[in-house]
This record gives sequence, C-alpha cells and structure tokens, in this order.
Amino acid sequence: MTPQPAPSDLAAADVFAVDPCGIGGVVLRAWPGPARDAWLARLGASLALHRMPLHATAGRLLGGLDLAATLAAGRPVAERGLLVAAADGVLLAASAERMVPGIAALLGAALDADAARFGIVALDEGLDDDSAPAALAERLAVHLTLTDPEPAAPLADIAAARHRLAGVVVPEMVLEALCATAQALGVGSLRAAVLALRVARAAAALAGRTEVADADAALAARLVLAPRATRLPAPPAPPEPPQAAEPPPPSEQMAEEDGGGLEDRLIQATQAAIPPGLLATLASAAAPHPRGQGGSGATRAGLRGRPAGTRAGDPRGGARLALVETLRAAAPWQRLRGGGIAGGAGVAVRRQDFRVHRLKQRTQTVTIFVVDASGSTALNRLAEAKGAVELLLAQCYVRRDQVALLAFRGAGADLLLPPTGSLTRARRSLAGLPGGGGTPLAAAIDAAAALAEQVQRRGQSPLLVFLTDGRANIARDGRPDRAKATEQALQAAGKLRAAAFATVLVDTSPRPQTTARQLAAAMGARCLPLPYADAAALSRAVQAGAG
Repeated sequence: MTPQPAPSDLAAADVFAVDPCGIGGVVLRAWPGPARDAWLARLGASLALHRMPLHATAGRLLGGLDLAATLAAGRPVAERGLLVAAADGVLLAASAERMVPGIAALLGAALDADAARFGIVALDEGLDDDSAPAALAERLAVHLTLTDPEPAAPLADIAAARHRLAGVVVPEMVLEALCATAQALGVGSLRAAVLALRVARAAAALAGRTEVADADAALAARLVLAPRATRLPAPPAPPEPPQAAEPPPPSEQMAEEDGGGLEDRLIQATQAAIPPGLLATLASAAAPHPRGQGGSGATRAGLRGRPAGTRAGDPRGGARLALVETLRAAAPWQRLRGGGIAGGAGVAVRRQDFRVHRLKQRTQTVTIFVVDASGSTALNRLAEAKGAVELLLAQCYVRRDQVALLAFRGAGADLLLPPTGSLTRARRSLAGLPGGGGTPLAAAIDAAAALAEQVQRRGQSPLLVFLTDGRANIARDGRPDRAKATEQALQAAGKLRAAAFATVLVDTSPRPQTTARQLAAAMGARCLPLPYADAAALSRAVQAGAG
C-alpha cells in the first residue's frame, strides 16, 4: 500500500496563509508533481504567489537599474524589486537547494526586518544531503516533505482567521511545553521555539479559538520542531520511591501534572512525525564543516563551475564576460559619454564597466586516515577502527573520492597507502596493518600535515580523520618520554590547526579520555568519543563529524 502523507500537509498551507509574515515561510521538499501542485494551489487560493528566478541577483530582489528602459530612455530608470512586488504575498524560490549563499543571506535579512511584509516558500528538490541554505531555512518555520497528493478538502476561512489572530492568547503552560519539547529534541536555535509559537497561534485562529489549545501546540511541534530534531528525547526516569514528605498544594500539583502531560504529548507527536533515518541525516547536515571543507569536497573559485554571481574584472584573463551586468554598469554613464540607444549611437563601455562571471566548482576530497596502531589501541580498539575505516573506504569509493592511509606505531609514522581511488589497494593495506609498540603521536601529526599540504597543492581538499586515544609516549627522536611526547604532540596539533585543514578525531579508548579532548581542541578538530561503539557506529559518527 502506498504510504499516505501526514494529515497536516494541507493544514500547513492554511496555517501559513493566516500569518505569512510572522511564520516566515515553508521549506517545501518535493519533486514537481500533483502533490506539490495541489499544495501550491491551496496556498495560492489565499495569497498571491510571486516566482523568483533561480539565478536572481540582489538588484532583481531589492530593485535597481532597469537596463532595457535605461538604454531606451538614455537616463537611469529604476525597476521594482521582487521583495516589494511580493508584499502581502509569498515569494516562491525555485530550486532552493541551488541558491547561492549571498542571496540566501539577503532573503534572511529581509525576513528579519521589522517591515517585512511577505513570506517565502523555498521549493527544495535536492537529493540526499542537498538542501536549502541554512541561513534561509532557519528563518522559515515549517519544513514539510510531501509524498502523495491528499484528498480534496474544503478551503478554510483564512480571512476570518486573520481577523482573530491578534486576539489569540497563549497559556504559560503551552509556552513552557513547546520550549521543553525543543530542548528534548536537541533543537539548539531559540528561533525555532518562537516560530513554533507563531504557528500554534495561527492554528488556533484557523480553528476559531481565542486561546492556543493542545491540538494547536501539537500541530506546531510536528511542523516546526520535528523536522529540526537532532536527537530522540531521553527515556523517562524510573519513578522514585514514595517519601513521607508533605504533598504539594492541590493547585500546584494540578499545574505540574498538566504541564508534564502536555510536554509528553508534544514529544510523542513530534516523534510520530519524524521519518525513519531523518535524525542521522540531520546530524550529518547540521555538523559544521571545518574550515568549509570535508564531505563531498570544498568549493573554490575558478574558470569553470557553477555560476556564483559576477565581479569587476578583465575578460582577457580567461574569465567569461557577463554581458548584461556589463551593460548595466555602463548604462548610467551614457549621457555623459555621449552614447545610448535613444540617441542612435552605440553603448559607450569603458574598462571599469567590465563584469565577469564568478564560477565555483567542487574539488575532489582526499580522506586521509591516520590510524593509531600502537599497543594501547591494538589492545582495545584496533579491530573496530579497521572495520570503521573499511566502511568509510567503501563510501569514499562511491563518492569517487580518494583515500590515503597513515599508520603510526613504534618510533614513527608510515604512509601505507598514498592517495588513491582504488578500493582494493586500500583494503589490502588496511588488512596488513599490524599493531603494537609505542605511540609517536607528534610524528604522526607532522606526517599527516605534510601529506595534506601535498594534496592541497594538487587542487584537492584534504580531510584528516585521526583514530587514536591521544596518549603519546614516544618523542620525535624515537625515545620513550611521555611528558615530552605529549608536549610535542600538542605543538604539532597547533601547527595543524593553523594550516586550517578539515579534521576529525575519533577517541578509540574504552572510555572517553581528557587527552583526546585536549588534542582535538589543540588541532581544531571535532572530537568523537565512542566508548562502546561498533564499527558501523564509528563510521556513522565520522561521517557526521566530517559534515
């Protein structure tokens, strides 16, 4: 049987139509098709929809020079921006997963302004971890994934709901329950709780109520908090044995029971709305990209790639001329230069008017595994570390990334596998990795940094994954000296941090160690303590840490 969409899909359109400016907008994750068309038609019955082109510029959004009218009139002619045109309506952002960060930041700033009079529907058609920019998605209250079209439902009285909205009050108990639910689900942004409150008020107004009820709060939790969840709430604590203390007054006891009951119901509602596998995806997407690198490769400017705006420049250097933007820059000066279409002459373009395309392309990632094969790790977690690296190697192969393998034990570090795309070679090198001996951690960090520099010089993006317990005991000269070895390891970690490489450190000790945390902080890496994880859990954690 085909799974049916949640009954709140069309309700989300109605609730958003009641208060588009307060709610901010909707991230609508769906492919073009009947479900999305029906949802947009539902919204369009109450609000005017204004489509925003995929590669809209800042001037097109805010308003600026109308190039065609300016050239025709011979004088500057202003055009009306999309944000002004969308007043009291909705701006439809097509292919939001491909939106450039600058435009996303501009839209976010416009939503934050007190004078904002529009909402945004970000149409997200991305695959896997492709999603709308966080700068925009955080400000849009509802995150909705559509599947199949819903049965037709009668249109709600949006006008009457808008009239009631100003008089809707929120009980203190509901406010506390929404905040507690956000905390229990690991929603770190305070903005989410505020947006959930606005959705609850709009839902109450839509239902004809003057006070937010439990059902309104549950709908807000499903639409706003559940998609932002990064963890499942902790299981309830076991009941404490009864004590002979004096019971609280009946009024306080009733308030405590009501508040706790509503919070539990909201958590249950959000748990039911979380699709399987969403938490792992969100954790991976929300993990910060160290220095903007890692995962599927960093972006860099170049002469090839996807458009990322324009800049002043000379096209003779190999860059592509942005003709429209060049004419736009030259248009205001035509009267002074004696040019212009209206006068029958050509357009006078000077060198300072030239605009060229800015292009960005993804670079290939080289994941450098730095595996601690010393005696302490071999005794505890070397087998599990090998299993995790095996899984990560397979995932790198699927992404067409390259991998390298460094192992350190005894007196130094050895490059077992130079950067390669061969999964067979990587597995063979990993299988032959022996264990035992001292921990020359400083030498390993130095070798990893040198290899990362070579990778970077070739135009690739290095990602360093250290698997160690962080307990150094062999100095750079090969002699056993724990204090000196620790000091040298921290110094090497500081140099690695200054090099700004994406780095993840996995603490492979049986219990989380302060030495691993200190080492990760010194190298600017994310530390992943995994005291009882198997190889699969270790693999998932490294992916989330790499982002």
